[in-house]
Amino acid sequence: MPLWRDDSDFAELNRSYIAHIYGYAENSARYDKILSPKLEKDFSNLMLMCDTHHRRIDSEKTRGQYPAERLIKMKKDHESRIEFLTGLTPDKRSHVVLFGSKIGVHESPLHINRVHEALLPNYYPASPNPIELGLSNSSFEDSRDNYWNIQTENLMTQFMQKIGTIKGTHEVQHFSIFALAPQPLLIKLGTLFSDIYSAEVYQLHREPSTWSWLDEDNEVRFEIIEPEATKKIVALKLELSATIIDDRIIDVLGSDCDIWSIRHDNPNNDFLRSKADLQNFRKVMRIAFDRIKAKHGQDAKLHIFPAMPVSAAIELGRVWMPKADLPMIIYDQNWKREGFFKTITITN
Repeated sequence: MPLWRDDSDFAELNRSYIAHIYGYAENSARYDKILSPKLEKDFSNLMLMCDTHHRRIDSEKTRGQYPAERLIKMKKDHESRIEFLTGLTPDKRSHVVLFGSKIGVHESPLHINRVHEALLPNYYPASPNPIELGLSNSSFEDSRDNYWNIQTENLMTQFMQKIGTIKGTHEVQHFSIFALAPQPLLIKLGTLFSDIYSAEVYQLHREPSTWSWLDEDNEVRFEIIEPEATKKIVALKLELSATIIDDRIIDVLGSDCDIWSIRHDNPNNDFLRSKADLQNFRKVMRIAFDRIKAKHGQDAKLHIFPAMPVSAAIELGRVWMPKADLPMIIYDQNWKREGFFKTITITN
């Protein structure tokens, strides 16, 4: 509640009161014959309040709900928040980017109130309103080829209009990315940001349900599995959230294909818990791109079969270098298509 304004007509005025925790007059709220005289003008005993709440803590009807111990804790907690917020420097500002469907719906994870807690204390929003990259309200299902064309064009257009125009022109050049979307589109989003943009990517955890990175010591060890032969077609399966058997890829590409893999010991939907693990994945992904190109040559195309967390899919796209790495053909699992099928192609 602003203490400098009347909300009915927005006229400027002073609505603030200095309230005492231990009342200074006998028979006043929370009066203490020892502490009240001693702390009458002590800052530790004073609170800045609006008229409504000043009356509430002192009223004979409601003062019992506000003993001194409660007010002392309220004062301490609020002063800690203010001290923290006023200590934030301008270089800690970040543009919040939301990508997916149902953005802003209160129960949706892609709601500004849900993501703000993940920013602090490292960053704080550059604007009260996030940058929203919504999925197109297409009547096509994701099992249809047209769906991917429409969504890719929509994403590229929104990115250029809402983010591309900020690059190099806005005083804030950092972005915080929160996304819930099909994996091929997440990879595409990552290629748009690339490493040219200073950005932090976040992961929605299932348990506990939060966007904040967790402080856990269980390091995930990613492993690159290289095929022995050198065949005409090259595939890379990302077995991070689930195991992908080779037969599912052979059904799509045929038997004349080399299948690389990036995996770890415990693939599941909620394994990626810490920021350090995501950074390690970036390093492994970069190594994999280099090794695949070195083995198969610059004329090859890389077929990507992902089963991976949101943040890892975005970072896959970010570490891919358009002038150095192989073109990517991204596949998606869909039961209506009876397995993996080709969605989008990302070229140099």
